[in-house]
Amino acid sequence: MALSEQSLPYVRAISPYQPGKPITELAREMGLAVDRIVKLASNENPLGMSPKARAAVLAAIDDLARYPDQFALLQALAERSGLDAGQIVLGNGSNDVLDLVARVFLAPGRSAVFAQYAFAVYPLATLAAGAEPIAVAARDYGHDPAAMRAAIRADTRVLWIANPNNPTGTFLPAAVLRDFIVSLPRDVVVVLDEAYNEYLPPAERVETSSWLADLPNLVITRTFSKIYGLAGLRIGYALASPAIADLLNRVRQPFNCNNLALAAARAALDDHRFVADSYALNRAGMEQIVAGLKRLGLTHIPSHGNFVSFRLADAARTNEKLLRQGVIVRPIAGYGLPDWLRVTIGSEGENARFLAALEGAL
Repeated sequence: MALSEQSLPYVRAISPYQPGKPITELAREMGLAVDRIVKLASNENPLGMSPKARAAVLAAIDDLARYPDQFALLQALAERSGLDAGQIVLGNGSNDVLDLVARVFLAPGRSAVFAQYAFAVYPLATLAAGAEPIAVAARDYGHDPAAMRAAIRADTRVLWIANPNNPTGTFLPAAVLRDFIVSLPRDVVVVLDEAYNEYLPPAERVETSSWLADLPNLVITRTFSKIYGLAGLRIGYALASPAIADLLNRVRQPFNCNNLALAAARAALDDHRFVADSYALNRAGMEQIVAGLKRLGLTHIPSHGNFVSFRLADAARTNEKLLRQGVIVRPIAGYGLPDWLRVTIGSEGENARFLAALEGAL
C-alpha cells in the first residue's frame, strides 16, 4: 500500500487552496518584465503597507533574536473593541484562526454549514477536521439566512459566514445578520468573518464585538491583510467569549505571530490617515471599474469589498488573454463560478490598464 494511503481519507479528499498567481510566476511563464505586470488577483491594498507599519518593522528588526511578545497588540485590540485581552486570539493571518475554530469544534461525525460561493477556506478547514461540509444554495450570489438556518442538523457545530462575502462581495445588513445569529441554536459556533469590514461605508459598519456580550457562541475574525496592507506578514485575529478564546489558545501554536507582524499590526492600528486614504481609493476605484464593466456590457455582482466579480462568455479564455497582456485577475471556477472572473480594485492607473486589457481580450 502506498504511503499516501496511510493518511486520513478526509485529508486526501481535500482540494488544495489555489492562491492568486504571483507576479514573478507570470513573468517566468510569459517572459514579461516584472514591472510591466499588474496584479489584481488577491485583494491586496494597492497603496502597499501603512507607513507607520513600515517604520515599526524597521525598528523591530533588532529584536528578532527574541521570541515574540503579543502583549502590546492584544492590549490595543482590546481597547479598540471594548473587550478584555483574554477574548482576543491572534493568528498567522485570519485563515489561521479559522483553522483553530475547526480544530476545536469539528471532527468526524460533525458538520459545518456555509453558503454556496463562500470563502474556500471554510470547506477546506471543515474537511481537514474530518467533518462534513454542508453548502447551502446562495440567494443572489450571497447568503440565504433562512436556508442556512434550515440546513443546520443535530451534528452541526459550526456555521461560517463572511460579511462582506468573498468572492462575490455580497453583504447582509447588520440588523438582518444579528437577527439571523440570534435565531440559531446556541450550541452552534457562528464564525463571522469580517476580513473586508473596513471597506464598508460608515453607515453600514457596526462594531459587532458588542454582540459578544449576549451571543457567547459568536466568533468574529478580522485581518490586517486587506486595508492595512500587511498580507505578506500574515497576521489576523479573532474576538470571542472568554471560554471560546481559551479553547482556541489551547490549540494555537506558541509564537504563531512573528515579531515583525506584531509590530506592524500594532502600528497600523494607529495609522488612521492610511486607512482613510485606502478606503477613499477603493471607493473611487470601484466606481471606475464598475463603469468600465458596464461600458463593455458585462454583468457584475455589486460588491461591498475591495474587488468585484464579473461574468463573461468564456472566462477561462479571457483570463488567458489578460495574462498574456501582463494583467493578473482571479478565475473563480473553483468557487462554482466558471463563467466569472474577480478583479481587485487597484490604483487608478492599474484599473485603467485592466479595463484596456479586458477590452482587448474581448
